[in-house]
Amino acid sequence: MIKQSIVDRIYQDNLDLLKFLEDKNEPSFMVQFNTVFTKTLLLSAASYFEHEICRMVQTFIEYKTQNDECIVSIVKQKAIERQYHTYFDWEGRNANKFFSLFGKTFKENRLKDVKEDTNLDSAIKSFLELGNERNKLVHQNFADCTIEKTAEEVYKLYQQATLFINFLDRQFNNL
Repeated sequence: MIKQSIVDRIYQDNLDLLKFLEDKNEPSFMVQFNTVFTKTLLLSAASYFEHEICRMVQTFIEYKTQNDECIVSIVKQKAIERQYHTYFDWEGRNANKFFSLFGKTFKENRLKDVKEDTNLDSAIKSFLELGNERNKLVHQNFADCTIEKTAEEVYKLYQQATLFINFLDRQFNNL
């Protein structure tokens, strides 16, 4: 059985609320709620991924430095905290910028992995699309910003992007 994340629970809980509004014949409330639901789901998914990747990077650094307090502290302050959005080219179509942060060999090996696995390539594209949409949402007028996707489409991107997060977790655990 696949472990559900908080994003999965948010999606399901909000679908239940939409069903409730539908059962109560409240189409206006359904439309308004669905707009907020989609934005919330998008931010939740992107935030979840940010948390997971930063956790992986910090755990990796702690392991590689044998938990050296000085190194862990400077890396956390200067390379992890508030740096996540510099890790990726959000408008790009690949994770090369992120892979290169860990050196030439790591990047080359990950590019080979991506070339051999079309599902991984699709997962990276979904991940970057979610991140890019998140950036539009938070850097434009959130209240007025329109998401061109439905909550279901956002959730499908999240599910696909999860493959990339799981891939990264395996890579960092095997180094």
